[in-house]
Amino acid sequence: MKRLLCVLLLALCPLTSSLAHARGESIPTIKERGYLKVGTTGDYAPQSWLNPVTGLYEGLDVELAEDLAKSLGVKIQYVQTSWPTLMKDTLADKFDLAICGITITQTRKEQALMSIGYLGNGKTILIRAEDVKKYKSLDDINKPEVKVMENPGGLNEKFARENLPQAILIIHSPNDEIPGLIADAQADVMITEILEAGYYVKKDSRLAAPLIHSPFTRGELGVLIPKGKEDLLDFVNSFILNAKTSGRIDELANKYIYGDNASISGMRD
Repeated sequence: MKRLLCVLLLALCPLTSSLAHARGESIPTIKERGYLKVGTTGDYAPQSWLNPVTGLYEGLDVELAEDLAKSLGVKIQYVQTSWPTLMKDTLADKFDLAICGITITQTRKEQALMSIGYLGNGKTILIRAEDVKKYKSLDDINKPEVKVMENPGGLNEKFARENLPQAILIIHSPNDEIPGLIADAQADVMITEILEAGYYVKKDSRLAAPLIHSPFTRGELGVLIPKGKEDLLDFVNSFILNAKTSGRIDELANKYIYGDNASISGMRD
């Protein structure tokens, strides 16, 4: 009888696990595992980048992920992903969540779970400082002689293809090499987010972001989570609200983005 009971319990284990997943009970699994699996591209400063010297991930989103793991009482394990494979990796459940400057979109919300926004953002241009009077609108960029360089698979490439059909589109990976290539005149324009543009303008005096205060789009960054982890989504949303009200988001934004640079501080929503 005892043997039969054990066999029945073992048979029910996969079913119990599946039902828990269907109900969105992922946090107990994460706590039992002892670490949170975080997907990140590591090529999007100032949100997430992989330091080639230390081999460690750095950035605003990295610190936020570390805070989140601590609030769950677990360690963190980073899982390398890329912009072309971000959604595919999410749907394949390769990580518990992804955070690396991911814009909240309806398409992403239809395919997976997305948290509430934690930081405002929008699309603008990164160009050479000497060209600030040359590019004042999309019409100025949408010309056959203008070279636009973008990372593959992300919303910036999508925006460039939809809005700059006349320009020469150059696809280059990794993303974090593009600002330097723009500065070196390997291309003329990079469509990017105001957060990334502001970071590189402060870092390299050869670069400029003349439309940073009037971006082409407005949006927010959020955390991407596979479906079936609704309890994690609720936890992340509560965590973000607390990080906002406590001033933690502002603290990280000042550290990685705004600082004392008055010309960039206007990017805040």
